[in-house]
Amino acid sequence: MRLRLPEERPTEPPTGYKIAHPMLSQDGTRAGFTGVSLGGALPYGVLADASCVYGLRHRAPSRRCDCGFHCVHDRPTAEGLLCTAAHRAAVLLEVTVLGRYIRFERGFRYARQRVRTATVGPCACGTVAAALADTGRGRPGWRELAPSCGGCCLRGRTSVSLAGFARLAGEGLRVVAGRAVTVAPGDLGAVEELGVPELTAEAALLQARLDWFQAQLARLGERGPESGREG
Repeated sequence: MRLRLPEERPTEPPTGYKIAHPMLSQDGTRAGFTGVSLGGALPYGVLADASCVYGLRHRAPSRRCDCGFHCVHDRPTAEGLLCTAAHRAAVLLEVTVLGRYIRFERGFRYARQRVRTATVGPCACGTVAAALADTGRGRPGWRELAPSCGGCCLRGRTSVSLAGFARLAGEGLRVVAGRAVTVAPGDLGAVEELGVPELTAEAALLQARLDWFQAQLARLGERGPESGREG
């Protein structure tokens, strides 16, 4: 006799939470994520299907394998995973669980997912993140990114703003800075495409770039017009 698990027929897809590392393609035209455990070698997009990481030809998830996407039921549990040293630079994802899934006590293992929101933590210096910058690590054809403030991301590293990452990832992904921004009601009009956190991050990044260019112009001014001529 074969034991069968009870089947669920939800009226709408379940929601789950997980952490992942944001990724940018080598040519800078695509954005995605990579897992922090078994699936870490396979970057995936906002809307993606799972496959067996061991190369077996069964459908994910299989009861006799640990393949498939993984997530937990509640946000605080996923946020707790960000406390470990190896995962401090990861981002928090809110996902929609699609397709076949297996429910566990703390989460799901499932076949298909849509990433709805990516919440980016602070820069390593403690400032609210304005961008995602190259960590120096990655996968073949992909750069791993980490939260960065406007000042830190200008230090010779490839970077993309939070809104820019969302545009490259596509599929309606929303990328927000982790720290809340207090704005008095009525101070801003209706924003159709970007919310307050995204606009704040974009403004911080632009201001940092402006400060950098002004510093370069000041250095050129100190050298004077004659410094570049030969004697």
